[in-house]
Amino acid sequence: MAAKEKRSVRIIGERNIYVHLSNPQHHELIMKIGKALSSPVRLKMMDILKYTPRSLQEIADILKIPLSSANLHIRTLEDAHLIVTETQPGVHGSMRVCLCSIQSFHLETFDADIDSANKTASLEMPIGNYYDCEVHPTCGLADENGTINAYDTIQAFYDPARTRAQLIWLNNGFVEYRFPNIYNPLMTLGEIAFSMEICSEAPGYLENWPSDITVSCNGREIATYLSPADFGSRRGRLTPPTWPNGNTQYGVLKTFAVRDTGAYLDGELVNAKLGLKDLDLGTKPYIALKIEIKKDAAHSGGLNLFGEKFGDYPQGIIMNLTYL
Repeated sequence: MAAKEKRSVRIIGERNIYVHLSNPQHHELIMKIGKALSSPVRLKMMDILKYTPRSLQEIADILKIPLSSANLHIRTLEDAHLIVTETQPGVHGSMRVCLCSIQSFHLETFDADIDSANKTASLEMPIGNYYDCEVHPTCGLADENGTINAYDTIQAFYDPARTRAQLIWLNNGFVEYRFPNIYNPLMTLGEIAFSMEICSEAPGYLENWPSDITVSCNGREIATYLSPADFGSRRGRLTPPTWPNGNTQYGVLKTFAVRDTGAYLDGELVNAKLGLKDLDLGTKPYIALKIEIKKDAAHSGGLNLFGEKFGDYPQGIIMNLTYL
């Protein structure tokens, strides 16, 4: 590509691919990825595209291969969802611009995830790895070194540094996560459960600040937890010393679960009308989890969500699938 040519590629967000041998829906993608990664030339292509978008001609020049060969390799990588391409205007007409679209690839065998003692498959999601969000001030994110970006700035929730977050807070709105789908249809699922450390969100903190925090899975509401407070009268056991006194310090560990017999909050039945079949767990490659303060919440007191290095509990959001 001529040095004077300009290119403008949409910003591609961080992307992790999770596939599981036990899920037949993943087999075709696994084979395509295996094929794409079997070539040293294609591995070099991904390496040179991981930070910088390049045109097809530029890739061919760097690797010293014919343009036609570069095109075939790029199509293989694109078919495996490892890169994305766009047509951009160039000096002599249009050109194809390519960029690596994957941050990590995980191939897992289901049995390795199951605790043989209780037949439970577990995955932990860092709180900064949300898929989507809608937030309103007061809001923000922090890691163990302090605030990410700035207080009460919605743009901070789209900062690449958000993946390091150990504390997330918002006055109303939601954060949504997508866990890789490790559901095994060949086994009998007894329960899916999500545990997280949460509390209300007040300016600073307030020990009497109720908030209705609603948790949903695959678009179906599991339960609403009435959080009593934004806790800050003592320091969290894990809260780093960089985090100032007078702010939120810790939350409470809550578990939202669904069984065939209904939806449960900390083991207590809260909705007998929702069952496992209502979650449609076998239909998508991910399991969606939404944590929100609804617009019509009776107690709209915000939300704090804690990671493994903040609060009282050393964990992010944990999803457990327990089989019978």
